[in-house]
Amino acid sequence: MADELRERVLIDEQTAMVGIHTGGVWVAQQLYPLLDIREPLGELDISFYRDDFTRIGMNPQVRPSQLPFSVDDRHIILVDDVLHTGRTIRAAMNELFDYGRPASITLAVLVERDGRELPIEAAVTGQHMELGEQDHVKLTGPEPLQLEVKRAP
Repeated sequence: MADELRERVLIDEQTAMVGIHTGGVWVAQQLYPLLDIREPLGELDISFYRDDFTRIGMNPQVRPSQLPFSVDDRHIILVDDVLHTGRTIRAAMNELFDYGRPASITLAVLVERDGRELPIEAAVTGQHMELGEQDHVKLTGPEPLQLEVKRAP
């Protein structure tokens, strides 16, 4: 993924990386040192930006987002573990825009699966998984990082 990101994104003083809690932060922590990005790694907790919290309730472990740089005019590499419906990425972009106006956002995900509900696509994908609607994939970690796939009976 790091090689593909280097091909797609000009990494310079305007580039920053942001991981989405929790799995996206873990993946970003692995990619970040490989890309020689000068800005510190940012972290987003999108709990307040989700569109389903009225149905599922608030996450009991809401963490503050940490963006130790100005978002304005930055080329942001947004990292998450699993891209499924696209709703997590939409929430993350909404939060990023509350911090400022980035020049661009490039999405990198470890796993992409079918089931998109929003027109969101990753520029860089570690792997694509064919899963049924009721199947789930989850990244566990951080040490070691492992993918758990749970298939519906």
